[in-house]
Amino acid sequence: MISKSATWFLIGAGVFNVVIWPRFAKAIVDDDRAWDGRHWHSSPTAFLWVHAVLITVAIVIGLGVLVVGVRAHRSLPNT
Repeated sequence: MISKSATWFLIGAGVFNVVIWPRFAKAIVDDDRAWDGRHWHSSPTAFLWVHAVLITVAIVIGLGVLVVGVRAHRSLPNT
């Protein structure tokens, strides 16, 4: 059985990832290295695509950790 403190750690880690990574995504999109020319009006570069994949994977993992943490917390006896 998982401890209550471990469930809160998982919930915190999941929330952290879901909150932080979208902010990082905005920074990447606003970076000049993400575009061949003007932002949103030119072709995206490999810099943007690589970071988009990394950010997407991190958010999906964060959501998974959050779900596991919430389910584990809800399964604990009320003591």
